[in-house]
Amino acid sequence: MKAHFDTASYQCSKLVTNIYSTSFSLATRLLYKSIRSDIYNIYGFVRFADEIVDSFHDYDKETLFNKFSNDLEQALQDKISLNPILNSFQYTFHKYAIDKEFVNAFMRSMRLDLYKTTYLTEEDFKTYIYGSADVVGLMCLKVFVKGDQQRFNNLKDSAMALGSAFQKVNFLRDLKTDHDVLNRSYFPNIDLNNLNEISKKQIIDAIERDFEIGRNGIKKLPIEAKFGVFVAYRYYKQLLKKLKKTPALQIKRTRIRVSNPKKIELLMRSYIKYQLNLM
Repeated sequence: MKAHFDTASYQCSKLVTNIYSTSFSLATRLLYKSIRSDIYNIYGFVRFADEIVDSFHDYDKETLFNKFSNDLEQALQDKISLNPILNSFQYTFHKYAIDKEFVNAFMRSMRLDLYKTTYLTEEDFKTYIYGSADVVGLMCLKVFVKGDQQRFNNLKDSAMALGSAFQKVNFLRDLKTDHDVLNRSYFPNIDLNNLNEISKKQIIDAIERDFEIGRNGIKKLPIEAKFGVFVAYRYYKQLLKKLKKTPALQIKRTRIRVSNPKKIELLMRSYIKYQLNLM
């Protein structure tokens, strides 16, 4: 039965989310059930594309990425795919009439990771961030507002800002891996070989500006999405707080993380703030 195949596909996307990101899977579980599986479907798709360009070092990444890209196009056209991750994504894509340009922009940024290692200008960096993070926020927003275009238009700037903030925090946290293993340098005008406190502050100040725009949008989200997104926001803010306190040289040497007990504490405190409308 086709329904069984679709159910298996959705479960695959959920499994990918749970395996790859404990923090994102926790935030997704806090969304209303009516939209939860669609966010899993989006995450599964973006995670697999990212995994190809970031992790498959012993394989021909470009060939694999081209195959994935072709399969994606076919899935969106046929409204089915034997790749369960793409099958679940195409369902959500069509259900909410997600803009194809969001998908195209995302794939363009992922393709850049196959060969581009340095972003020398602010314009190039913004273009990459838009494709790798902002449009993911926009795709999720389409689900949150259940396809309501007017609500989407009202909230899209804050969704993009939040996506940018999350991505930039990830870049700062993963500085060692990106620089030493993948030979990438995302932040323009920053010499990662000589990262200092002034450069770190410059990066953090930009992230905090994005967070402030994003926080204002969270308050206006539909009830089905608000608490889950608020918890994700609080987690990344805590991660940024730790990075802010960590010396620049140490950020280059180790990966900063939020401990599981701290995540539980954040969840409880977030629930109290949410209930008291102190967001």
